[in-house]
Amino acid sequence: MTTASTAYGAIPPGTDLTLRARELVRIHDAVLSGVRPPQRPRALVARSWTRVMSLGLTADHVNARRPMSQEELVRRRSTSRLSLVIDELRRVLTSVADASLFLMVVCDADGVVLWREGAPRVQLTADRLGFLEGMLWTEQVVGTNAIGTALAEAAPVQLFSAEHYESHQHPWYCTAWPIHDPRDGTLLGVVDVSGPALTLHPAIAALVESAVRLSEAALWRHHRERLESLRRSTEAVVSSTNGPLLVVDDHGWVAHHAGIAARDRIDVPQADRAVAVPGLGLCLPERLGDGWLIRPREAGATVRARLYAGPEPRLEVLRDGEPWRTSLTPRHAEILAALTAAGPRGLTAAELSTRLYGDAHHEVTIRAEVSRLRRVAGALVSTHPYRIAAGVSLDVAG
Repeated sequence: MTTASTAYGAIPPGTDLTLRARELVRIHDAVLSGVRPPQRPRALVARSWTRVMSLGLTADHVNARRPMSQEELVRRRSTSRLSLVIDELRRVLTSVADASLFLMVVCDADGVVLWREGAPRVQLTADRLGFLEGMLWTEQVVGTNAIGTALAEAAPVQLFSAEHYESHQHPWYCTAWPIHDPRDGTLLGVVDVSGPALTLHPAIAALVESAVRLSEAALWRHHRERLESLRRSTEAVVSSTNGPLLVVDDHGWVAHHAGIAARDRIDVPQADRAVAVPGLGLCLPERLGDGWLIRPREAGATVRARLYAGPEPRLEVLRDGEPWRTSLTPRHAEILAALTAAGPRGLTAAELSTRLYGDAHHEVTIRAEVSRLRRVAGALVSTHPYRIAAGVSLDVAG
């Protein structure tokens, strides 16, 4: 069976690395010279070279590298969730780096090198390439390379020798694997192992994949620990609160539930932005410590809101104390006004298109606009058909 690590590897087991490196140099030089190569480059490499050549980067010298300040590097490290698992990555990768003559390199989602550790001899070579902490290592800056190409392709990438665009990188291999936040799939960065080309071993790809998988599992454990800490810290308040409720973190993950079937996650909560929760109905999140208390409005209570549809439209959600306000685009104000006028029956996308554009041919635009509106107004607007949500009273003022 083909695994993910073997599927993206640049060199099949048993390959003569010296011979293959020479072949790749001939392919590289031919393609960049505009002549027919003796063999086609791999499809992934060809796509990357095409992107890089369109940017005007040259292959015969090291393109300009501009390191960021030490202060910015420290800030990026401290705010990156990868800082939670850098020790995990070190245990898996740098423990064998000296013996295997490679570097472990960890970049953020922008392609900035946050950490670089490994064999001292290999680090000296990397220094000459500008492969340093604080450097931006994307295709746009340094041409085809495993880190930048993994970001461009949103996939693992291994490159060998002259598959790199810059000729100064030809003595290298690079093996990069994207690492994601297991909570929501957000790209956190790229983990890379790089070293002298002729030392590439077929097991390197599997090693990098394993390091990423273990680190993502560690991130998930950290997430579960944070939820447990939130549950404990809010226990006293929750125990004195009557009725069904949820306690969730800033990403909507449920730390505690009472009077409602267990759920893993709800929409991301925001202050005074209505959220619809199956089993609870329409709720307005309330900040509770480091998380949110989600509970239904009192029985029979109504979420009151007001639309100001003047030259600078805005929406207010009214509650005790200061109302919550947000600016709206004129189009979003028009949609809210049309849905209010339509009443509980609501409007289909075609009907809303007719009201706003004079015909029913803008349904795709309407769906996109309503989707953007719901990111602002939350569950005040329901779908299928589009309408003001049950339990919401929306007044329109001029």
